[in-house]
Amino acid sequence: MIELRDYQKKAVENLKQKVQKVLDTPDNEVVIFQAPTGSGKTVMVSEMLKQLVKENGKKYSFVWVSVRMLHEQSKEKLEKYYEDNRLIQCSYFEDLEDRQIGENEILFINWHSINKKDINIYVRENEQDNNLNAIIQNTKEEGRETILIIDESHHTASSDKSKELIETIGPKVTIEVSATPHLKENVSEIEKINIAQVKAEEMIKSEISINPEFLGKKIGTKDSDTLIIEEALKKREELKKLYKKEGSNINPLVLVQLPDSKANLISKKDEVIEILRKQGITEQNGKLAVWLSEEKTENLANIEKNDDDAEVLVFKQAIALGWDCPRAQILVIFRESKSFTFTIQTIGRIMRMPELSYYNEEELNKGYVFTNLPNIEITEDYAKDYVTIYESKRDNEKYKNIELPSIFLKRQRERTRLSGEFGKIFFDIAEKINLNKKIIFEPTKIISSIIADGKIVDIDSGKGEQKGQLNVNLNELEIQKMFDQFIYDNCSPYAPADSSDRMKTAIYNFFKQKYKLEKYDPRVQRIVLGKENIQVFVDIINLSKDEYKNKVVEKINEKRERKEVQKWEVPVIVSYNSKYKRESHPNSIIKPFYTKKPSQPEQLFMELLDNSQKVNWWFKNGESEIKYFAVPYTDENGIERAFYVDFVVKFKNGTIGLFDTKGGMTAKDAGTRAEGLYKYLKANKSKKVWGGIVIESHGSWRYNDKEKYEYNPNNLSDWKVLEI
Repeated sequence: MIELRDYQKKAVENLKQKVQKVLDTPDNEVVIFQAPTGSGKTVMVSEMLKQLVKENGKKYSFVWVSVRMLHEQSKEKLEKYYEDNRLIQCSYFEDLEDRQIGENEILFINWHSINKKDINIYVRENEQDNNLNAIIQNTKEEGRETILIIDESHHTASSDKSKELIETIGPKVTIEVSATPHLKENVSEIEKINIAQVKAEEMIKSEISINPEFLGKKIGTKDSDTLIIEEALKKREELKKLYKKEGSNINPLVLVQLPDSKANLISKKDEVIEILRKQGITEQNGKLAVWLSEEKTENLANIEKNDDDAEVLVFKQAIALGWDCPRAQILVIFRESKSFTFTIQTIGRIMRMPELSYYNEEELNKGYVFTNLPNIEITEDYAKDYVTIYESKRDNEKYKNIELPSIFLKRQRERTRLSGEFGKIFFDIAEKINLNKKIIFEPTKIISSIIADGKIVDIDSGKGEQKGQLNVNLNELEIQKMFDQFIYDNCSPYAPADSSDRMKTAIYNFFKQKYKLEKYDPRVQRIVLGKENIQVFVDIINLSKDEYKNKVVEKINEKRERKEVQKWEVPVIVSYNSKYKRESHPNSIIKPFYTKKPSQPEQLFMELLDNSQKVNWWFKNGESEIKYFAVPYTDENGIERAFYVDFVVKFKNGTIGLFDTKGGMTAKDAGTRAEGLYKYLKANKSKKVWGGIVIESHGSWRYNDKEKYEYNPNNLSDWKVLEI
């Protein structure tokens, strides 16, 4: 049986009291459990549920939702924790008896599968008694309340589909567990564990050391990637010897995080595998493990054990969440781009102590990061302010289905890729601005600065410190990678995957015509990237992209895939970020109502709808998403577009009003949208739909529902008075 630490016992008791408090209220509210990575969140929640079941006379069923395959890991941990008393049963969906969650039974669900586009087994409706709705209903009919536990909630609980699932489950209380939670409006209680408490119990590393002893290091001709991998392996050997000295049979693991792959860039995986091979670490000898979506080696099964033979694990970001391997002590992170930052979740993989106590050798109490990044920056810090996320729900007591036809236009081929014409445009502009006279043909040597002797003592603060930087000369391979990245970064707004080669070819052709340098000559890359020249090339690339837009893009008709939404309904749940503010609007069907600085016409119209005796409810529409209502129209250039009207209004007489508020210039330019709305209203008369463009003029409201839209602020005789 696991013996809880003092801070864990205290947190369990506090969390239990807060959950109990919510259970005793009539409302369905959220309890946040915020605890650092490595603090034992799963164990603490397990113990809290056990005590709740033992001490509370009521009957409960539980749903535990985790991201990716973490639900399997969670189920295994809880089964092991409960194996002595069997007080709580752990089950998957297919294990449920009588199509219900039993008393003191936990149903474990993989949230990733729930959020797939295709409806899966958990929410499928074609089997009357084998979907989550039925399971929950059967459970409630047995007189049991449901408690929902959301693990790593900052990754799951804010999606609309997830919120709809929570609505389906209808839990008596939701417990959100995360190191970096998102605070929502219906949060009732928060239980927080500080990282200092966890360190005091020697559960996690005392600090993270970054590129230790790099100041003044002699590196010769080594490239920075080779340098940081070799140094990481040296540190691994040092730590292994120290563990042996301590009498511990621990084989420290090096985690090598690959950046996300980008088209036209050199494969980082192949490069890393080759460097490791030269150091005697291969898949064949069992020292190398690979965990990628497209490739997984066979030696992953026991990699979490302290004495496993694997010395290096190559992975991508996906492993950073929920993976528990305490012997992982060294992390290698490559410079991906200038915007790369550490994340708490990634560093958390090397924060755990393998034997849950500190050692006499201080080096063993630290985690290590080796990176060719120039600076330290940490994101997703659980000590910073919460990201404010609001959510509102449709008032289903007042709402009745309206089933309006709607459309969604999905871009089939965005006008965001460079064609062969870009090369000629680039050359012409280069000639026009005399590019050959502006560049330095022999720039200074290109170097890269990396962190030297940095550390992160307090991850809570999100701040790191470093003694200095180490300058590393770039070899031809690194310069090529840097050049590829430079091109990739400067393609925006055009898709880099489809445009990088075009931009490279344009630059290479210029040098061939002007300087007789052949394609892919490394001198071209050095010239472009030289500190004396790089801004000149950024400027000419931007000028060329602007000219390309004017000459090519604007002449291309935009084609979009049209998706018909046969029966549109007001969304069940709408999410808002911290830029939105709450306002009181009693007739809004979405409650509570949030808005992001509405226009004056919109604000006045909402007040009109709230004060009207004829309005049953109204919905403030969004845009650019399939969940919002839109009608088709054809713009001035003959391109089909989607018109998201501002308001959908349900009147007490059964009619539905579609209104878009305008004023001044916006009213003048509304012609094509107004005429599209007219066609829609005419086609859907049977549904009792009416409306149009609406304006406020001299204290009264008027709307236009004419086939031919005209707006003259001095003559509104063709506009109808809006009597609501």
